Amino acid sequence: SLSTRNCPCKMSQIPPKSPLAPPLSERVSSRVDSLDRLSMDSFWLEVENIKQSSEAEQEECSLADVKTQEEGDAEAEWLQDAGLSDLLGDRASENDNIVLLSTLTKTQAAAVQRRLDTYSRSRRRKNKHPVRDVRDIFGVVGSGETVAEKEDSRPDQLWHNLQTANVQKQTQDYSCTVRNPGKEEAFNMDVAYSEQAAILLKGSFLSESRRIKDGNALTKFKIPKGRLGVTRIGDLSAQDMKKIPTLALIELTALCDVIGFELKRNKAVKLKTTEKRLFGVPLNTLLENDQKLLPNTKVPLLLQALLSCLEKRGLETEGILRVSGSQTRIKSLEQKLESDFYTGLFRWDEVHQNDVSGLLKRFIRELPAPLLTAEYLPAFAAVQNIPDLKQRLQALNLLILILPEPNRNTLKALLEFLSKVVARENNNKMNLWNVSTVMAPNLFMHKGLPNKIPEGKEKQLAEGAADVVRMMIHYQDLLWTVSSFLVAQVRKLNESNSKRYQFYDKRIKNLLRKIHADKDKVEKNQAEPCKIVKVHASLLLKDSLEVHLNSATRVADVLRQFQKNLCQNGWNIVNTVSLLKCNNSTESTNLLLYEVGGNIGEHCLDPDTYLLDLYHINPHAEWIIKQNPSYPRMF
Repeated sequence: SLSTRNCPCKMSQIPPKSPLAPPLSERVSSRVDSLDRLSMDSFWLEVENIKQSSEAEQEECSLADVKTQEEGDAEAEWLQDAGLSDLLGDRASENDNIVLLSTLTKTQAAAVQRRLDTYSRSRRRKNKHPVRDVRDIFGVVGSGETVAEKEDSRPDQLWHNLQTANVQKQTQDYSCTVRNPGKEEAFNMDVAYSEQAAILLKGSFLSESRRIKDGNALTKFKIPKGRLGVTRIGDLSAQDMKKIPTLALIELTALCDVIGFELKRNKAVKLKTTEKRLFGVPLNTLLENDQKLLPNTKVPLLLQALLSCLEKRGLETEGILRVSGSQTRIKSLEQKLESDFYTGLFRWDEVHQNDVSGLLKRFIRELPAPLLTAEYLPAFAAVQNIPDLKQRLQALNLLILILPEPNRNTLKALLEFLSKVVARENNNKMNLWNVSTVMAPNLFMHKGLPNKIPEGKEKQLAEGAADVVRMMIHYQDLLWTVSSFLVAQVRKLNESNSKRYQFYDKRIKNLLRKIHADKDKVEKNQAEPCKIVKVHASLLLKDSLEVHLNSATRVADVLRQFQKNLCQNGWNIVNTVSLLKCNNSTESTNLLLYEVGGNIGEHCLDPDTYLLDLYHINPHAEWIIKQNPSYPRMF
């Protein structure tokens, strides 16, 4: 087989495997054996194609070398990315981080503390300015699930009440899950993954049955819907989504700490500029240019065009993605796209489908930074080394939440297309493993990143990379979910921020009185068995809908009631044409209910959300019915 060391586009460095994991070769070997000994020929053929297409231009686009960081520098960069850079300074800036620290779980706080310890030791050795003692930081934060109101401030006692209160319930939840191999398993998103891992580790519940034994029959996971429903990426406002990556980074680090897995990140690098308009252009630049033509564009128009062309005429093509088009034609087509794409003169119907798939893969490879980002590409590649399947998916879920929005949206569009290819397997002869082995080199090999692959490990690393792509394709619906515990942390951040800003008001006594009154009101509301609220639909109607809530009232019930009143009561409709169908009735998929304000920016609600429970959590929010933005309009 072809060694990646001979290819100008090199596999990125993979962090060491987890000390808890069995030998990599043994684990990967058993996983690949379970795939009916499927060969990796497609992977190495794709590597050869990449080599041939890159030989003449390997100096055109590259990243700066990733330099080894000195001790303490990695921790300082981590604290910055985790939104805790002020902890590196003096006491004067402490308040900016108290809010975030107050939302952390026990395992998350321990992860922060470890990085501060390492940073402090390195700074002392370098005789720099004194840094904060971690006990000073964590001694002032904590409450129930979080640190803020905890009276015992000793570091070794932090979060003790939370763990004691939850340990019995959590042990029961996860022990029954891991002992049912081959069945649909629950994927719990209510409790932080790192806390789940700590419980499993303490109870020794990890077992061989949780590893993939049959690659052709991957374990089915289902997210149990709590009373507040499930939140998908895209359901939260941009303002709230900006808080998610820092929280996800802290949680991913805590999870890796608990399972004994080393999480390494590359140092962020500066990108070299290019005179091209499409290929080799950073995603942000592409989107900025595209949004001048089509506002709110979230996926590059070129990628949308490539995927659309393949979906229309390439899904049935045998060997699509695997069979390489002509490199000469692909290079010529790239030049034509550079000049004609935005003018609308490019003729897609004249292009061979294998050449279009070649352009698609070239677009991904030619991005100045990897689609999975230079910083986190090693972490994505290393997920294969986590022995437990559910924990691998937890890590992938967090990594996807950490990705910048342009990268995450582009990756989702790609994965959705790859799922459609797999769905036509009977015609195109491309099953999930075939597609994964072909796409892995295009996602995990980048000519700008250093190559430090141990001798003889190419095959195992290639198989592992393909397995990660396979998981991203197969489990993408699960991976594009925002865990309930992260949404809860966002709510706490918003609550704490609003309370902090209130104290800038001079009438502090009145404000304190109001805060206590609001707290009493919330506690009183939580005891109420029913509630009458108003639901607004200002863009659709001039009237509001009065809803009687009880413990069984769901979002879907309110939307049905709203639709019934629309048709029966002849409400004053503002936008009749786009809302009503020809038979004078509405469709449930046409309407969505949003939670707006209070401790959330804007939150599109799951139809199965129980509204009285939501009211108790966020009594100051407004509920607004809007038309589904993805629903085709009638005008």
